[in-house]
Amino acid sequence: MTQDRLLFWEQLEPLIPYSRMHTGRLEAAGQFPKRVQLNPEKPNSRVAWHESEVLAWLKSRPRKHVGNGKQVRRK
Repeated sequence: MTQDRLLFWEQLEPLIPYSRMHTGRLEAAGQFPKRVQLNPEKPNSRVAWHESEVLAWLKSRPRKHVGNGKQVRRK
């Protein structure tokens, strides 16, 4: 059995078109995979996401095209 890789925000950010704050909103609404707290005993410990869940979420998203040919900037 292969172990699912964990993605930290630095690895997740290039894969998704959203800011950290919006990703948190989507997660709270049940529209994005839940993060995993790496040390549950420390409330502010580092978090990560299961790669397989993120990839499945990406595949489930409809593809959107920008009609005016302009690039969409991320902050």
